[in-house]
Amino acid sequence: MSRSYSIRTYGCQMNEHDSERIAGLLEADGLTLAASEADADVVVVNTCCIREGADTKTYGNLGHLKSWKDQVEGRQLIVAGCMAQKDRDAVRKRAPWVDVVLGTHNVHRAGELIESARTNGPITEIFDEAVIDDHALFPSALPVRRESSFNAWVTIQIGCDNSCAFCIVPSVRGVEISRPFDDILSEVDALAGQGVTEVTLLGQNVNSYGRDITLGERRAGDADVRIRPLFSELLRAVGAVEGIRRVRFTSPHPKDMRADTLAAMAETAAVCEHLHYPLQSGSDRVLALMHRGYTAERYLERLAEARRLMPDLAVSTDIIVGFPGETEADFERTLAVAAEAEFDFAFTFIFSPRPGTEAATMEAMFVDPLVAGERFDRLKLVVERSALRTHRDRIGRVEEVLVEGPSRKNPGIITGRTRQNKLVHFPSPISLRTGAYVSVTIVSAAPHHLGGEFVELLAEPMHRVRIPVAAG
Repeated sequence: MSRSYSIRTYGCQMNEHDSERIAGLLEADGLTLAASEADADVVVVNTCCIREGADTKTYGNLGHLKSWKDQVEGRQLIVAGCMAQKDRDAVRKRAPWVDVVLGTHNVHRAGELIESARTNGPITEIFDEAVIDDHALFPSALPVRRESSFNAWVTIQIGCDNSCAFCIVPSVRGVEISRPFDDILSEVDALAGQGVTEVTLLGQNVNSYGRDITLGERRAGDADVRIRPLFSELLRAVGAVEGIRRVRFTSPHPKDMRADTLAAMAETAAVCEHLHYPLQSGSDRVLALMHRGYTAERYLERLAEARRLMPDLAVSTDIIVGFPGETEADFERTLAVAAEAEFDFAFTFIFSPRPGTEAATMEAMFVDPLVAGERFDRLKLVVERSALRTHRDRIGRVEEVLVEGPSRKNPGIITGRTRQNKLVHFPSPISLRTGAYVSVTIVSAAPHHLGGEFVELLAEPMHRVRIPVAAG
């Protein structure tokens, strides 16, 4: 009988895409997606370790899954992702019922390891660095089971060469390696042929994409090659692929935000008017402690230039509150920069130390949790005030919306996203498939979403619908 699987995913889009790869590999080996986790023969937990609570939550979930595993002989529990890369053998010491532990550099071996564990018993395999092989290195080169048929993530780069004091990503994802330019375009072209109309380019620091490629060409003896990123060229090329209607990317680094990237965004019709632009702090002193490589003034200058080129640009950000050594004056500077930037949305976090990072060693400078919590609440008010103001400015406008499906809270309401990545809820007088493009008049605004009225259908979905067939 065919075995089935289920995957739990925690963390960022890179982890989401790795889970798609794992699902594709398992289905290539004959497994099928289980109707529910309770019915699965194999459960994969794809872990994150960016925030302090992630480890505790994961180990707690592994404890609950022990009872699931014990219910049926032959069930397997797999732990993958960043926490597995970081903790290595410690995973099985804390959860000895786990069958396979694999890291971020050997996702391509998931199917083989699961099959090996069935025969030979539990196994831990963690590679210290990426395998220099396109079929192992880049997620999109492997079989993929995508959760969505109308949009897709496309990995353009893995790893990170930055040294941000708070971030563990370089330790668990390795050095920065760019995927060959033509390979990316080939994948996007293939996706368009399958009916995908929106792609998101993924990397830890996307706007440095290609710097290692041009450096390699220089080292190979071509003295005329200038060491530079290729991201702006990639944006233009992906945006020119026939059938691709929207191009997004995440995440760029402010220190690498160049004029050519902003120009490519403004001049390429398919590139959406949304920029995720991580601030982290508005204090130059704290930014220096974080090793971010830019000042608040430079950040705001680049943001102003982006908005000059793209007046309808929506901007989201990441901000850490309570980084070690942050004073009240530092935090007030963050409030001031956040207010001036007028973000449409912000992911705000209270600092939590991650073992293995420089910031985790700065105990003497840790901010009192009560103080950090109070600052967090104040920042939230500033961000939500800006978000509500920018959303209210859109009332009365007609927006192009990509339909994502029924609202989770109210199946009678349709949910979709604008080009600015704003969530819109609206009733529809006609049946709409996911992946359709519609025009919607904005009639109401809240800090985190918009309300609208259906105007007209602009384009039917291009992707094929899978219809299950049962043998009679």
